[in-house]
Amino acid sequence: MNFIHKIKLVYQDENLRKRILFVLGALVVFRALASIPIPGVDVVRLHDFFANNQFLGLLNIFSGGGLSNLSIVMLGVSPYITASIIMQLATIMFPKLKQMYHEEGEAGRKKFGQYSRLLTVPLALVQGYGFLRLLQSQGVVDVLGGFEMITNIAVIMAGSILLTWIGELISEYGIGNGVSLLIFAGIVAGLPTAISQLYFGFEISQIPLYLSFLAVATVIVLGIVIVTEAERPIPIHYAKRVRGSKVYGGVSTYLPLRVNQAGVIPIIFAMSILLFPQMILNFLVNVQSEIIKTVSDFILGIMSNGWIYAALYFILVFLFTYFYTAVTFDPEAIATNLQKSGAFVPGVRPGRPTSEYLAKILTRITLVGAVFLGVVAVLPLTMQAVTGIAALAIGGTALLIVVSVVLDLVKKIDAQISMREY
Repeated sequence: MNFIHKIKLVYQDENLRKRILFVLGALVVFRALASIPIPGVDVVRLHDFFANNQFLGLLNIFSGGGLSNLSIVMLGVSPYITASIIMQLATIMFPKLKQMYHEEGEAGRKKFGQYSRLLTVPLALVQGYGFLRLLQSQGVVDVLGGFEMITNIAVIMAGSILLTWIGELISEYGIGNGVSLLIFAGIVAGLPTAISQLYFGFEISQIPLYLSFLAVATVIVLGIVIVTEAERPIPIHYAKRVRGSKVYGGVSTYLPLRVNQAGVIPIIFAMSILLFPQMILNFLVNVQSEIIKTVSDFILGIMSNGWIYAALYFILVFLFTYFYTAVTFDPEAIATNLQKSGAFVPGVRPGRPTSEYLAKILTRITLVGAVFLGVVAVLPLTMQAVTGIAALAIGGTALLIVVSVVLDLVKKIDAQISMREY
């Protein structure tokens, strides 16, 4: 089915057309909210602050671009993402939560999602207060009194919860994952600014550099597509069962194990681990104690070293990839379900041997995914160091999100079209 034919089918299908228009309308509302700043912002200081802080630039990706404007939705959906991560980790410590998520079906997952939404509220309060205090210490935001601080925190928290609600509406009444699409829209909205920076800073002598950049960008996009779609198929056979005069089973299929099982979650984990110490140290720099001030300055000096920072970032992303894969993929549960349904992996005994076999395969392919995510995470830092041009920094994380969202959206539209045809 060619592209033009698909466009015609989308246009002719009223239900699919309404879903796509709903998504576009929700994204327009989001971008309108992201352009409304909170009071008392020094625009020049804000631009300089973000230009000198690569890490907050990365965090701005997950806020959908609202953080760089200090808009009323400056936190974006990051509190909800953090809450979802905490709930996923809680399934390790609390068996009841694990049972709710994995064994109680759709009702259990809805209840699990409700807990995540409730946890979003205190996280948005804490993050809003932390960012306002940090920005005040840098002179980006005017010093606020008690009432003004409470009002701004309430507005920022409400903006984050509103965006979370819009994301869920997109998932329910639109097409694709709403939260991912909001982040995607924020990244795409920043493209005109990046292109204008390249245009006004263009020099003829830099043409080979720009061509090299395009070549590297093409290779990176190709690599992201390959690794995102890559999977290791595990052959599965179903035993034959005779009931009366009929024979059931005897079919063969496969269990797909994705190379990048964790998605972009490890990058968010690593970002959170690196962000909060920096926020705390920025507060401690202003205290009266000379010892605390000296230690804070020393650690911040180390963190400001590009190579040390990139190395720490890569290591954390690598470790969290294995950690999150272990949390979300349970080989024992898979092996138990296969055994109950009369299925087995050829050459491997059912039960514990199957679980060990799946764990062994997963450990091997996760190595590729972990290295890939680590390289993608430090890619912007590397490109800036090599080229010396901030606008040429290939946003590895941003690129990973954009490609992943586009691939997912295309698959879901194809699925809708195929369903309508049948």
